[in-house]
Amino acid sequence: MKIIGITGGIGSGKSVVSKLFEARGVPVYIADLEAGKLNNSSPEIRRKLTGRFGPELYAGGILNTRMLASLIFNHPGHLAFVNSVIHPEVYKDFLNWTKNHSEKEYAGIESAILFESGFNRWVDVTVAVVAPVETRIRRVQRRDRVEREAVLSRINNQMTDEARTTDYTLLNDDRKALIPQVEKLFERIKFGEFV
Repeated sequence: MKIIGITGGIGSGKSVVSKLFEARGVPVYIADLEAGKLNNSSPEIRRKLTGRFGPELYAGGILNTRMLASLIFNHPGHLAFVNSVIHPEVYKDFLNWTKNHSEKEYAGIESAILFESGFNRWVDVTVAVVAPVETRIRRVQRRDRVEREAVLSRINNQMTDEARTTDYTLLNDDRKALIPQVEKLFERIKFGEFV
């Protein structure tokens, strides 16, 4: 099985690309979604986070994501700790997930922080989904119903497209069709151009 890592900034269209992969029969592990589930279901994550930040972090039985965000915002030490707790659990979950899809020739992992988390080490091919900043802002505002400044703040806290060194780039600018780009990507992978 070849693993394809899908990454890109907020509003770039990673989820759209993942859906195109799935429509092609390629299962995709959505790291952000699965991490959110693990934050509530993993006894290991709960034990370590409450050990550091206190039991009120899980008051009501689920992780208080706003409280956690306020604890790690502008506090690199806390952020590094949280990542050191969550990322290994996501990795274990991903490995189990790949076993359940072992009959597939290809599988994907979608992660906004593919490189920052080190998840890129698990993949054979990396794919960046990119879009113009104004297009991304418009998409996120429409999806999340948030102010422009809030979207810009999130964009500015992410790795830039230029900083991501990937094997392949898909342009999702609402003008260039994505399906032919995805088909071309799979042709290149099939003929071993990346691995």
